[in-house]
Order: sequence, then structure tokens, then C-alpha cells
Amino acid sequence: MCQDCGCSDIKSEIGIHSHTHNGDHQHDHHDDHHHHHHQLVVENGTTAKTVTVTQSILQKNDRLAERNRGYFAAKGLLVLNILSSPGSGKTAFLEKTISDLKEQVKIGVIVGDLETDNDAHRLGHAGAPAVQITTGTACHLEADMVARAAQKLDLDALDVLIIENVGNLVCPAAYDLGENWRVVLLSVTEGEDKPLKYPSMFKSAQVVIVNKIDIAEVVGFDREKALNNIRRVAPEAVIFEVSARTGAGMDKWYDYLEGQMAEKESFLAIG
Repeated sequence: MCQDCGCSDIKSEIGIHSHTHNGDHQHDHHDDHHHHHHQLVVENGTTAKTVTVTQSILQKNDRLAERNRGYFAAKGLLVLNILSSPGSGKTAFLEKTISDLKEQVKIGVIVGDLETDNDAHRLGHAGAPAVQITTGTACHLEADMVARAAQKLDLDALDVLIIENVGNLVCPAAYDLGENWRVVLLSVTEGEDKPLKYPSMFKSAQVVIVNKIDIAEVVGFDREKALNNIRRVAPEAVIFEVSARTGAGMDKWYDYLEGQMAEKESFLAIG
């Protein structure tokens, strides 16, 4: 995790840029700990003593995530944190979703990548206001980055805020961003055992999307084995099998998303 690799210590490298649809520029939990060891050695003796001080390095992030969650709730937003490994088709999946739903659902996107604003441009062209966060060397987004990026979007004009996290199935699992759900993508090219190799990420997901099903046969994807592996680590997750390229299976995802939005609106009306 990040307390080991040190990737969270990169605040000065973060960049935030926003994009409109025409491309104009204007952006479970945790039992992780940090340990300090103090060793006292008595010269010419044999006694040594170690004192360990333990502190959660994610406490600050968790507080900010709760603040984000309250802020987004006050805006009536449904917030999704989309996660996957690089190359799973996450941006193509979002392009297709935004393009097909833009007449019914107002979607805004916060995108995280190490470098470039290419994905924000793509999602802007699909019809969503998009803000790009470039993290430099950081392999994940944190709650404060999302809070700053969200200020560049007109949240009152949105129904859904999607956070496209940095492509990585390890570190992002530890960082609550203030989302309502986590959606994890698994492409058929990645192998059926990915949920078993990265269980923390899949266990924290409410929705799992199996993408690129149009090429499943060509790459020898074992569908039943993959679905069983997902169910082993995330038995409560809702699973959709789709092809963002051909559109196969996307209707069921749209129906689910719109159903969740209706539920949220109903809850807010009662509240």
C-alpha cells in the first residue's frame, strides 16, 4: 500500500485542469498504519528497547471523504468511483455511458491520471464537463484532490458525478473519496483470476463491470470461472457483462443506474 511505497508524498506534483465538451481549458476500510521505531542501545551492555508509535495515516483522508460525501449529498448527487487496471476500457465505458445517456442524465466527470489530460478531452467530447487531475507519480486519488477538482464543476447542474480513478487495482482501494458506490471494471483480456489477486479492490465494490465481452471467445476468456471468482470475493456486488465498443449489455447498466438515481431522488424527497 501507499504507506510503503511513499507515493502519497507528492502534493506539489498534482495538477487540476477542467474541460468543457468543446475542449476549452479553464480538472474498507482502513487499518493501515505508520510506524515509528525508536531504539535505545546501552553501550557495552546487552539491553535494547524498542518503542512503537502507531498512527493511522488515512485518518485525514477519511475525514475529508466524509466531508465530500456530505457536500455531494447536499447537492443531490449520485457519486461513483470507477476503478480498474490500466487498459481495461474504463474511459471507453464512460464515453459510451455519457454519449448514450446525455439527453436523460446530466453527468460530470473528475478524471485521475499520472500525466496528460487526454481522457478529460475524450469525455468532454462525449458530452460531459470533465476535470483532469494529473497526479505526477501518485497511483491513486485522495479525497482532498477530489474536493478541489469538484470546485471546477457546476455541481448544481449535475445528476451524477463520476470519479475515474487512476488505473491501478492496489492503492485506490484504501482511499475513500466520498463516493456512494465503487464500480470496478474487469476486462476479458486480464484473466479470470484478477478478483482473487486483488481481493481488496473487488470486496469494496458495489458494482463489477466485465468489459470487452465481444472479444471474450478470441482471447479464451472463461466466463463462468471469472464470474465465480468475482462472487467469491464480492458476493453482494451487482455484475454487468458489457462491451463498451459494440454496446452489448450496456442497456442493463443504464437501467440500473437510472433505477439507483430514482431511488436516491425518492429518498431525498422523503428527507
